[in-house]
Amino acid sequence: VQLQASGGGLVQAGGSLRLSCSTSGNISAVNVMGWFRQPPGNRRELVASITSIGNTNYADFVKGRFTISRDIAKSTVYLQMNDLSPEDSAVYYCNAYDTIARHSYWGQGTLVTVSS
Repeated sequence: VQLQASGGGLVQAGGSLRLSCSTSGNISAVNVMGWFRQPPGNRRELVASITSIGNTNYADFVKGRFTISRDIAKSTVYLQMNDLSPEDSAVYYCNAYDTIARHSYWGQGTLVTVSS
């Protein structure tokens, strides 16, 4: 499984960005996909996830601002981020979890910088 994240960039506070994560390879056993982020000097944390049947989960700090979605035909997962604040600045990583092999796959990360 290969993941390719894109869509990061520099945005002003209050602005929006949409991250994309395209997948390739054998994803038949991937039941959960998610976005994590790692702010400078901090550990990686879960932002949002979506299951194969469309159930979503969000970290409290993004509820109401971020939306995770997927396009099955394009094998792509999105993270729509609205009302961004400087605290959202981080490298955002796409993750795919194979529930059978109990293995996580990671994309290369995309940098989001929110200026005040």
